[in-house]
Amino acid sequence: MFNYGNPVLDKLPHHLRQYVVKQNYAHYTPIDHAVWRYVMQQNYSYLKDVAYYPYIPGLKKAGLTIEYIPDLQTMNDHLKQFGWGAATVNGFIPSQAFMEFQAYRVLVIAADIRQIEHIEYTPAPDIIHESAGHAPIIGEEEYAAYLQLTGEVGTKAMISEKDYQLFEAIRHLAVLKVLHGTPESEIVAAEASLLEIQSNMGEPSEMALLSRLHWWTVEYGLIGTLDNPKIYGAGLLSSIGESVTCMQPEVRKLLYTIDAVNYAYDITKPQPQLFVTPDFQNLVDVLHEFSNTLSYKIGGEYGLKKATECRNVCTVIYSSGLQVSGIFSDKSNIHYIQTESATALSFADKQLNGHGKYYHKDGFGSPVGKLKNHNHPIDILTPDDLKNIGIELNKKAQLYFESGIQVEGILEHIERKNGKIILLSFSDCTVRNENDGNILFRPEWGIYDMAVGENIISVFSGAADKDAYEQTDQIPKDIVMPQYNSKTLELHKLYQTIRTIRENKTSPESLIPIWENIQNNYPKDWLAPLEILEILSKQNIYANVQKSILEHLDFQKTQYPEYRKLIDDGVKILLI
Repeated sequence: MFNYGNPVLDKLPHHLRQYVVKQNYAHYTPIDHAVWRYVMQQNYSYLKDVAYYPYIPGLKKAGLTIEYIPDLQTMNDHLKQFGWGAATVNGFIPSQAFMEFQAYRVLVIAADIRQIEHIEYTPAPDIIHESAGHAPIIGEEEYAAYLQLTGEVGTKAMISEKDYQLFEAIRHLAVLKVLHGTPESEIVAAEASLLEIQSNMGEPSEMALLSRLHWWTVEYGLIGTLDNPKIYGAGLLSSIGESVTCMQPEVRKLLYTIDAVNYAYDITKPQPQLFVTPDFQNLVDVLHEFSNTLSYKIGGEYGLKKATECRNVCTVIYSSGLQVSGIFSDKSNIHYIQTESATALSFADKQLNGHGKYYHKDGFGSPVGKLKNHNHPIDILTPDDLKNIGIELNKKAQLYFESGIQVEGILEHIERKNGKIILLSFSDCTVRNENDGNILFRPEWGIYDMAVGENIISVFSGAADKDAYEQTDQIPKDIVMPQYNSKTLELHKLYQTIRTIRENKTSPESLIPIWENIQNNYPKDWLAPLEILEILSKQNIYANVQKSILEHLDFQKTQYPEYRKLIDDGVKILLI
């Protein structure tokens, strides 16, 4: 993995490192750099008045400039000074992985950059959104603490099957929008598919609810007062379109409270309302209030229900501290848990020796609760206590639980951690439910490992020891690079020449044939004419060419109305 000399990145576990890709800076085209420059110029011009104050100086602190797409080495050199890092990934990654990166204080940067067709806004993550949106505010200690806390909560929040379907639909749309030249029909079809899934999500999962809070704060948050709010959300800071429209009276401004969790969002449309927090501490307070409703803090029957609904790997924690990770069957209940997949047993997020998913490959079942006629839970019993109730090593034992579960077998091993019994292993063992007569385990099935604990204190999404469980996602490792035809490659060269002339402040006369080439062969291109006009106007030369460019841009605004605001904003920058 590429750590850029940043010790923060060295702390990432293996299961997160799988998402990290090389930035490959040389893949950015001259047009990509021009897109970055245009957006950043607009940000400096407009956001200096409406963004939360630390944003503009924060850009410099994060190692960002107007002229060039940031490279990860420079960003890490800056971010590590206040305990953060940055890593590039290939577009969308699963919500929990994204959150866990934040928990490790690593900013996830999508390596791609939006195409010029989507310069105002794109639902796909890109380097403009991730770096120019998120990074500048991280230097604010209270905000950084909120980001990290959101990551910690998100790592535990439960996910539903529908969440996974939604993620795949969003990722598919993102790829289409990033790739140069994707037919509009494919994008429309992908958006329709996404809308269909969004419309049939059912009851939102814990992660879906947390995502709403994340959206209305980290992505689309405002700070200050309802009458005079400032932008701090990365989605707004990186959208040169919505950063303007969001301040209009038509967009309702609501005080940010836990009630924001009831507001769903649509990533493909401007938001009809935004939430204003008086300060960043309020974000932390609301998040704590929300986290108290989640299964990782509640556990019990509620948590087990969430685990069975998830249909993906989850972890339940017994009161002894034993962690059971697997896909939980709908047969699980508060008295007996049952997985239906390869299962691992862990303690303090470290897998127990000999109890990985290949050993418990067919699943795992165990009672929960207290023994009949015994006041103390098993996990706190001493060897003498066990002997007094007939539980001794290498001898047959009979355990009768208050729930009606019976375990009879020869005790082979007692596993203790931190002074508590977490696991009892039996040979020649039979487990039955006396309430319905069902046999839950038979002697011929081998060793019966019985989890120990009076109750389930926590349930969370994912494996306890993700690296040992080898819980990975099948994701594309390489960035899909667009294929450019010869005409587009020629346009790239023209953009590069314009940049070279601007930076070296030489040969402005060379811009004249470039302008004629663009006018004749690239009539829809509006950004290169703006860049040429900028150079000529600043040097106050070739007035007739400047006039010609302005006339051309005016014509484009009538022919392509979608360019009107982009062109007007670009020209406005030149007049400042």
